[in-house]
Amino acid sequence: MSAESSEPVLLVDDAAGVRTLLLNRPAAFNSLTLELKESLLGSLRAASQDSSIRAVVISGSGDAFCAGQDLKEHVEALQRGDGSSSTTVERHYNPLIETITGMPKPVIAAVNGAAAGAGASLACAADLRIADRSARFLMAFANVGLSADSGASWTLPRLIGYGRAMEMMLLAQPVGAEEALAVGLVNRLVPDGTALGAAQELAARMATGPTASFAALKEALRLGAASSLPDALANEARLQHEAGGSADHREAVEAFVGKRPPRFTGN
Repeated sequence: MSAESSEPVLLVDDAAGVRTLLLNRPAAFNSLTLELKESLLGSLRAASQDSSIRAVVISGSGDAFCAGQDLKEHVEALQRGDGSSSTTVERHYNPLIETITGMPKPVIAAVNGAAAGAGASLACAADLRIADRSARFLMAFANVGLSADSGASWTLPRLIGYGRAMEMMLLAQPVGAEEALAVGLVNRLVPDGTALGAAQELAARMATGPTASFAALKEALRLGAASSLPDALANEARLQHEAGGSADHREAVEAFVGKRPPRFTGN
């Protein structure tokens, strides 16, 4: 529980094979405290290992997705000299991004309102982003005299290109939802207030799909982004061989031959 409220800082809901993780500090725009970071990391790790969870949705309560690091807590830690503020990247942000990108199942960010700093980075690490039309993205690191973290130096250029990513980082100006869609930062725009529902609907549909294949596709793209062509081809061959031996692949072939819809199990 948060000291500021009797409500948990993270709400977790499981339904139809989908785990929804709702950042729940609306009065603070879902900014990331130590408690929230640790709760989110633990829930993501648990979802990654739980075979009954086949897709994950991350969103924020209230009017914001996530405003990034809670600067009040950050300043208090600096004043105390307890060192937690200087180690949170290694202890929390890096593991969060590694868990999301390495999770063998789809992760969808439902972006409602502002996604700033580490909050924007969190959205960028997801596999897909569905955003309300009033959503906006802000790489705010320069505004507080910091460098990029939470994987943004890796994910953002791969989503929108090096030049546009550099502009977002150096100028630290908000990018609205329409522009985010145009440059590839967002996959879909939906009416305000509906991003979470739209993300859950898509996640539920994907949860019935070939999640073993989704895992292989995520790994192939992640490795390919930083590989030479020969290495990428070798990774594709390995992953294709593994996928070809899966129960889902056999089911897909049998369903095709039998002219019926496939029934995937994620194996």
